[in-house]
Amino acid sequence: MNTVQARTTSRTTRFFVAAAVATAALVTTTGCAVVRDQQPVGAYIDDATLTTRVKAKFAEDPTVSALAISVETLNGVVQLSGFAKSSIERALAEKMARETSGVKAVRNDIIVRA
Repeated sequence: MNTVQARTTSRTTRFFVAAAVATAALVTTTGCAVVRDQQPVGAYIDDATLTTRVKAKFAEDPTVSALAISVETLNGVVQLSGFAKSSIERALAEKMARETSGVKAVRNDIIVRA
């Protein structure tokens, strides 16, 4: 085999190896989870949307501190954590989260700090 044939064969081999690796990566990652708890991509996006909706409601309300209360969502279940200035703020934050479209349940772990 001469030098030109060797280069062509080497390029062709590299191309097919790269194509095989890309195909294997595509096949194994299609429909895979985004995080370790095996949450599908669509569910992750829906949860992120719910989190954003709840936080937006908090930001619009003068009673609830959007900065002091954290919102996390997993499979439609919203978890509230952080600190509230009063039990009224804590209850209002939970009510607002429950009334958000798409929320399945709310876990209220907000601590009242006087």
